[in-house]
This record gives sequence, C-alpha cells and structure tokens, in this order.
Amino acid sequence: MTETSLDAIDLQILRALQENARLTTKELAARVNLSTTPVFERHRRLEKAGYILRYAAVLDAQKLGRGFTVFCSVKLKQMNRSVARDFISVIKDIPQVAECYNISGEYDYLLKIQAPDMKYYNEFIINVLGTIDSIGSILSSFVMDEIKNTHGIYL
Repeated sequence: MTETSLDAIDLQILRALQENARLTTKELAARVNLSTTPVFERHRRLEKAGYILRYAAVLDAQKLGRGFTVFCSVKLKQMNRSVARDFISVIKDIPQVAECYNISGEYDYLLKIQAPDMKYYNEFIINVLGTIDSIGSILSSFVMDEIKNTHGIYL
C-alpha cells in the first residue's frame, strides 16, 4: 500500500483517528458513512501498512507541571558520522527531551523540552546537556504562548 493507493475513505479514517483514537469501529463507521466490517478491515489494513504508528493520549503539560516549553538548538563541536551517532544515542535516553530533530542551518539539532520552570531548565542545561562533550553551543528559545499544536498530520 502506498500513499497514492489511499482513497478518500482511508483519509477520512486517518483524520478521524488523529482527532480521537478511541473511536469504536461503530463510531468510526458512522463518521465515514460505511458499515462496520469494511471500516474494521480498512483500519486494520492501515495499521498493518504502517500508516498508523501508535496510539497515544495527548496530555496537558500545564496541569502536569511541565508547561514551560523550550526549543533548544544544539550545535556540535564537529559534525561527523561517529559524533552524530553518539549524540543521538545519548539524546534518545534523556527523558526530558520530548522531541529531537536533525536540522539544517547554523545549528545541527533542535530539541523540545517540557519543563516546570526556568530554574529546572537551567539545571537541565548544566547537569544534563552540559555533560555531553560533543556539544559546542546551545541557543534556547522559550515559548511564550502556544498558538497551534494539532499533534497530527494535515491530510
């Protein structure tokens, strides 16, 4: 199955599941105007083909005391395959790093950190990122207000 083999119903199913992954097959069928059996089969096919990677709950960071969002740009001292592989290995094991992207431009990586406050983030920079020898510089951008966060892909 390729992206081009997805039809309008498949896309409707994926859109509906992005909005609410807890929909029952019956509820999903009502949303896409099909009976439950073909919707169940399509849903299963989309999972098996890898269009649906996993199901997750979207949590309220503010209520959980992690409402201080920081985008941390990281520049490595040098960039080569070995250094990049080691950095990625370390970053994957740091639970405070919610997201990590290899980016183009002046910096090499962009990290998203959810912290309780500035003090926590400062200690994180010193005691966690500060222990990674390959990091040359860090630029922190603090989110003042979240305007849009869909947690999904436009289909």
